[in-house]
Amino acid sequence: MLTVRDLVVKRGARTTLADISLSLAAGNTLAVVGESGAGKSTLIAAILGLLKPASGVIMWHDAPLKSVRPALVMQEPRAAFNPMQSLHRSVMEPVVAQRLKLADGRLERLCAGLELPVDLLDRRPDEVSIGQAQRAGILRALIASPPLVLFDEPLSALDAVTQKHTARLIAQLQQEEGFAALIVTHDLGYAVAHADQIAVLKEGCMEEIADAETFALNPSSPYARTLRDAAIALGAFEATA
Repeated sequence: MLTVRDLVVKRGARTTLADISLSLAAGNTLAVVGESGAGKSTLIAAILGLLKPASGVIMWHDAPLKSVRPALVMQEPRAAFNPMQSLHRSVMEPVVAQRLKLADGRLERLCAGLELPVDLLDRRPDEVSIGQAQRAGILRALIASPPLVLFDEPLSALDAVTQKHTARLIAQLQQEEGFAALIVTHDLGYAVAHADQIAVLKEGCMEEIADAETFALNPSSPYARTLRDAAIALGAFEATA
């Protein structure tokens, strides 16, 4: 289980995250939502160890999170890859870096789950579609069987049809692989449909954290209700009891 307790992150004199606490069980999904500048990407950077907290703890099963290797799926699919390397070489980087022995057929099974032809990995990032590049990014994140995967706006670069398709593939693979997923997203429809819990950040503070159904039907904080109502007005989802 991922546990973040009383996390404070500062950049210079400015506090960018203040007293953030949350937990995420294996196999579950937590969506982190909020407007731009709320601190969502800062939270991911702190969990990855790219930013040193001013105070607070980040743990994985009562041990420092550095004892495991969270994987990251980035927002911009093609920018996540070395443009001069084949997708296959980039996808295999976590395996090489961790000196792992890949189980027979694992690459092929993950490609099948992502509906990504194996031979497509011989291409460079600019030789595939955005949707294929994002699925290759998910493949790279999952190849070394991480217990925790962080998704930073994983669908925002995709068109609406590809978004829905990719969201379904992520959910299916999570069920099969059993990893915990923390997803930063502006898409409240995606969050409500696929997350177990939704955390709402505003200006670096936790406004609310609730299960997805409670958020959809009756958020407790005024700010969360504003976000929920705006999403319903835009047709992102319907709040029905």
